[in-house]
Amino acid sequence: MADQSYLSIYAKSFNWAGFFLPKQTYLKCSVLYDFCRVADNIADSDEAIEIKKIKFLDFKNNFNNQKFDDPIIKNMWQLINEFNIPLKVVHDLLDGINSDIQKNIKLNKKKDLLLYSYRVAGTVGLMMAKILRVNKKSSLKSAIDLGIAMQLTNISRDVVEDLNFGRSYINLNFEEIKSTIELSESYYENSFYSIKQIPFTFRFAILVVRRVYRKIGYKILKKQNLENYKKSGKIYVSNIEKIIETLLSIFDLIKISLISKNDDNIEHNHDLINEVINLNERI
Repeated sequence: MADQSYLSIYAKSFNWAGFFLPKQTYLKCSVLYDFCRVADNIADSDEAIEIKKIKFLDFKNNFNNQKFDDPIIKNMWQLINEFNIPLKVVHDLLDGINSDIQKNIKLNKKKDLLLYSYRVAGTVGLMMAKILRVNKKSSLKSAIDLGIAMQLTNISRDVVEDLNFGRSYINLNFEEIKSTIELSESYYENSFYSIKQIPFTFRFAILVVRRVYRKIGYKILKKQNLENYKKSGKIYVSNIEKIIETLLSIFDLIKISLISKNDDNIEHNHDLINEVINLNERI
């Protein structure tokens, strides 16, 4: 899933934005991150595929059987019970990570790309929204959109790196990279107005992480062609750029507080995902 890179850059972006969260809420979010990281590390280890499959199945079984001698699993179950997180969402996440435990991966359809992005990241967005006390269904759908958008950004950034690991989520040509970023934009847009449903004390942190992650896509587009894209190496948002995006998030906070528009009439691009996974059962 470009998983290590997704989680590492997500952690960097969220840790930056987490400065604006109440400490206890940040710690709850960290429990979710730790659970994802442990599962993810199994999929991305250098061990043989067969060994990884066994270890991942053990981890999944331990989770399902509530083996509380493992603090990661114990803390995750506490989170599930406290915030009423549907088990189907956790299983979707595990299915997504498990799909990366194979020698070669090739996604050929937009549907497969969106399904994968929902499983490995849309689920995280949904669970994070639950932790942030979001209850409105349309807003929870938009939280899924933010997770999908971030994953599409990540996939667009790591095409070369992923190919080195036998993972081809999109093809290595700049037009497809560009179109994937453009696809992510629709999901970023859908995520904006739902942030108004997040309690005010949490709102600014999400606006910051949304801006910082979205900035990666803008930087990729500036490369303009595949040669420049390859030469650039890992594209990231510098601390100075994070400061700028944080300041710009103040204007987002003002805008979202003043406007009357909400997310009730947003057309969520979930049709392809719903052909396989009923999202209404997850929210």
